[in-house]
Amino acid sequence: MLREQGYIADDCWPYPVHSPIVAHYINAYGSHERKQRWLPKLASGEFVGAIAMTEPGTGSDLQAVRTTARRDGDHYVINGAKTFITNGTHCDLLIIVARTSDAPGGKGLSLIVAETRDLDGFERGRVLQKIGAMGSDTRELAFTDMRVPAENLLGDQEGQGFMQLMQQLPQERLCIGVQASAAAEHAVDLAIAYAKERTAFGRTLLEFQNTRFVLAECRTEALALRTFVDHCIVEHVAGRLDGATASMAKYLATDKECEIVDRCLQIFGGYGYMTEYPIARMYAAARVQKIYGGTNEIMKELIARSL
Repeated sequence: MLREQGYIADDCWPYPVHSPIVAHYINAYGSHERKQRWLPKLASGEFVGAIAMTEPGTGSDLQAVRTTARRDGDHYVINGAKTFITNGTHCDLLIIVARTSDAPGGKGLSLIVAETRDLDGFERGRVLQKIGAMGSDTRELAFTDMRVPAENLLGDQEGQGFMQLMQQLPQERLCIGVQASAAAEHAVDLAIAYAKERTAFGRTLLEFQNTRFVLAECRTEALALRTFVDHCIVEHVAGRLDGATASMAKYLATDKECEIVDRCLQIFGGYGYMTEYPIARMYAAARVQKIYGGTNEIMKELIARSL
């Protein structure tokens, strides 16, 4: 589904966060009772899922998270703010990265799930205005003395949050790679179709050598990219995909997506800059792929650490 959604450049359906990310965290770390309570509702669509990692002063550096969750009897009292939260408008179930102790760095982080409907202290803030991916809602969230049952902690004890994030982020990054790879293929298909019908100087664009060479290069790169991403999927299903290789998939796929979409847009000329054309919307949407899920600069650092 991710590949098909990426291919048609659909950014309206919240599936990429809801199912491959939120549901997988709950399935991996939730108690049996919490799984029975939440997973059926996520599967049916009764609940929409979201995950709150990023803060106004904290992007890829998750160890610097400042949102706190202090134990008070059988509840956690959560205070803090998050930003760039996909599905923030519609989420009923929210995984929150919060600091449950004063232990330094990632040692003090935990993942806590909040059911947001009619939850005191939970506030949906500004809807953020993006340059692309207009169909996806992205907004700020705030927590003020928000009380969440202690049994909503993911894992059997506090302080496991950073480890859980590191275990799950490779799948998230691979998912981004899958979508980016599919979008690159779609951009090439759109450009080929346009080049066959658009004429200039008495010839179709595809009859010009430059157009043919650009499309030949883009087609080759898109196919090579898909081959690598498919290899990563096989490794992931077999339980062999490591964090460095997942980072390679995310970094390479999103870099190539932006490059290929840009080159394909050029073939459309002025029409490629008009939002009525899918290639224009794809161009704007592709740029964020190199940012979320960990910036591509962070991906290179993670790859380098494995050398």
